[in-house]
Amino acid sequence: MPNDVVLRAEQRGPLTVYPVESARELGVEAFVTDRFGGASAAPYDTLNLGDHVGDQIEDVEENRRRVASAAGVDVTRLVTVRQVHEADVLDASLVTPPSEADALVSDRPDLALAMLVADCIPLLMVDASTKRFAVVHAGWRGLRRGVLANALRYFDDAATLHVFLGPCISREGYQVGPEVARHFRDVPGALVADVADRSRLDLRHVATDQLIHLGVHDEAIERSQQVTDGGELFFSDRAARPCGRFALVAKRAS
Repeated sequence: MPNDVVLRAEQRGPLTVYPVESARELGVEAFVTDRFGGASAAPYDTLNLGDHVGDQIEDVEENRRRVASAAGVDVTRLVTVRQVHEADVLDASLVTPPSEADALVSDRPDLALAMLVADCIPLLMVDASTKRFAVVHAGWRGLRRGVLANALRYFDDAATLHVFLGPCISREGYQVGPEVARHFRDVPGALVADVADRSRLDLRHVATDQLIHLGVHDEAIERSQQVTDGGELFFSDRAARPCGRFALVAKRAS
């Protein structure tokens, strides 16, 4: 069975972050940010890391500097990419400002990779047999289009992977219409009927099911119990629009 865990807060400078302890044991320093300790004003208060949501760019840049510092790198070594709800994967060393992808892979100790979310699942993949790791952005579109399968192609053997699923929207908080639900009706337990033609979709359950079918051992899958519902601790696009983005950040330990 996958392991469900509660992330414990840790103070790093002005930020409260939530380290992924299981990744540390595998040589990767990873953490999740929340929405506090940054420079942004409402409704992006305060640690918004998204430069595409209408926030002041100088505030986003300051927030990214603070996150880079918490990760132990210069902000120029904090790698982000324009995320577009597709299934493309990029080597972090090849990212340029126009790059679009929803997963980044690396084995370098000098780069910190960041995936930005506000209800979608941020995933970390760490290979126990090599130095390669990846961060992935997976909403319903990415899961449908195969972003997890595409990311796994960058690793030699899914059976040696450990995968962490960060805070995302819960099944109870995620009502979808039939145009979304139809893509996941073949996943047992992914959907619960709601009012009229609506359903409640469990993104974490879908991702877990896909990972296991792709060869990841279920005991090597870890899922945060924290959720984005309500947007109080982590940004939630369902709770408020516009809103900021928080991040899963990962770096290979030196």
